[in-house]
Amino acid sequence: MNKDSRIFVAGHGGLVGSALCRVLKAAGFSQVITVLRAVADLTDPVAVKWLFSSYQPEYVFLAAARVGGIVANSMYPVEFMAENLKIQINVMENAKAYGVRKLLFLGSACAYPKFAENPISEASLLTGALEPSNECYALAKISGVKLCGAYRKEYGCDFISAMPTNLYGVGDTYHLQNSHVIPGMIRRIHDAKQAARSDVALWGTGKVTREFLYADDLAEACLALMEKYSEDATINVGYGSAVPLDFLAQRVAEAVGYSGKILWDHSRPDGTPNRRLDSSRIFGLGWSPKVYLREGLQRAYADFVAREII
Repeated sequence: MNKDSRIFVAGHGGLVGSALCRVLKAAGFSQVITVLRAVADLTDPVAVKWLFSSYQPEYVFLAAARVGGIVANSMYPVEFMAENLKIQINVMENAKAYGVRKLLFLGSACAYPKFAENPISEASLLTGALEPSNECYALAKISGVKLCGAYRKEYGCDFISAMPTNLYGVGDTYHLQNSHVIPGMIRRIHDAKQAARSDVALWGTGKVTREFLYADDLAEACLALMEKYSEDATINVGYGSAVPLDFLAQRVAEAVGYSGKILWDHSRPDGTPNRRLDSSRIFGLGWSPKVYLREGLQRAYADFVAREII
């Protein structure tokens, strides 16, 4: 990509999309295209065609998606599957039609089988059953990965896909029911601190392990992939190590400044037992994460407070 290339960031208002915009602008790219959903809803094929015909992007980062935690995925499986499929189909179809030079689609680590051997390699995709609570979302993401490969095979499009691990950072969503692990913990522990409660209950056993990557590190990885990677196979983007959720909760409490007791509600689901990606392929391209968990949590909480999320 050249510094004046027209680059469309689909989903610029979300956690990953906003990080991509920061990283691209910091790197000196002058034509970063962002379009509000009110102007062009990516689930609407007419709106997406208008967007591509009007802006003529040369490169596309497809980070737009309906996302959420265990509760949201369980309650709204139709929306999670249908909306994501529509976005993917509309954007890729028009990227091909309007001659986009390269497109990067972001999948999700939850697309891998629930009991995949850790660290999870890219070859594990479609080798086992999915976690039931987010099956529809995972199937949509798998479809996006496979659609990239299909466009590459049938039309010669330079469409690539990446599988990020669990993400967090500036611009996250902190809804008590719909958020992911880290923002959910931040919100609950912050609320306990504000209410001066002596304890706070979190979901599950606290013993499952997860890998977490700061969103701006993922954005740096996406930029590296857009410039260096052009293969049919999807590529993992992880931190390189995982932590138990009870350890994570303590680090979140430190960032929030909460000294109360953390309890675990075993009646609530844990989800996938363990998840850590094998990111050796992207590490081999020269990328590696820069933001350690403690620092990332401090940044995320500062953003939470600055935006006065209540």
